[in-house]
Amino acid sequence: MGRAPTGRPTSFDIAYLAGVSQPTVSRALRGDKSVSEKTRARIKEIARDLNYTVDKNASSLRSQRSNTIALLFFEDPTPDESMINPFFLAMLGSITRACANRGLDLLISFQRMEDDWHMQYQDSHRADGLILLGYGDFTLYKQRLDQLEQQGTHFARWGSVSSDLNGTTVGSDNFGAGQMAGEHLLSKGRRKIAFLGHADEHYPEFESRYQGLYAALVKAGIEPDTGLQFDAITTEEAGYGAAKDLLKSAKDFDAIFAASDLIAIGAMRALAEVGRKVPDDVSVIGFDDIPSASLTNPPLTTIMQDIKGAGERLIATLLADVEGKEKPDNRLPARLIKRGSTGD
Repeated sequence: MGRAPTGRPTSFDIAYLAGVSQPTVSRALRGDKSVSEKTRARIKEIARDLNYTVDKNASSLRSQRSNTIALLFFEDPTPDESMINPFFLAMLGSITRACANRGLDLLISFQRMEDDWHMQYQDSHRADGLILLGYGDFTLYKQRLDQLEQQGTHFARWGSVSSDLNGTTVGSDNFGAGQMAGEHLLSKGRRKIAFLGHADEHYPEFESRYQGLYAALVKAGIEPDTGLQFDAITTEEAGYGAAKDLLKSAKDFDAIFAASDLIAIGAMRALAEVGRKVPDDVSVIGFDDIPSASLTNPPLTTIMQDIKGAGERLIATLLADVEGKEKPDNRLPARLIKRGSTGD
């Protein structure tokens, strides 16, 4: 929180009186819009009352940048020992190029959710800010994001734009992508479409994809059956298990929209085991267009996210946060890749 004012006023004194962190004071005094207008006004008023003036030499020293970005992968359950979602591995190249284009160095690290990310990088001046990829259950992850925000850590992450309040999240138009998937399946004559993937606040990207599918069905005059939604995290085994549960439910379905390619691949394996042919009996659409999506039998129709644009937008968003500038648009379009699993 800071310390009680003593002697010549400092930014720590302002932080104490305002009830905020010292990094928040620094950002407010330089006009950073990530600090609310009300908080900026209160901090500036306190600074005036204390006759606070910025120490130019100290400010210059503090503003020295390392020109290094830290990219932190968070563990995801995978069938191998990598513990990294293959979609995020595919994004690595675009992030690396975006850094190179700006003359930035890139530190890459694998992190566990309990680790103190900011202490290892920005707080130790090893990096100017963090790029965060992967998170699992968002309700648990959000606590750490709030902590980073309170501590004034500069970061940008890939995730659900709808779950972000400060513009530091870059993500796909998941709702629009889900609607696109639904419309494609409807164009193939499918009417009873199952969704495999969580559809709640724990996995907001999946939830938006499900809501997009739901909207496509309603628009077509079809009453969505919420009993055709089965939870699954982003693993092949989870997709296999969710599809088995769908089959055991005895629900009538003619299509599956999976929240990720890995879920879709697992579901196709479950369908094959009971003799349900893809796409003759069941059409299947995935999400992500990971490399293995084109190697399934039949090849998997999927939604491709803008990986190239993602890396560029993440770096641009992070640098805008570091420099206190307006952040770019954070929602990227996705597109449908038609393959054999929907008869294309």
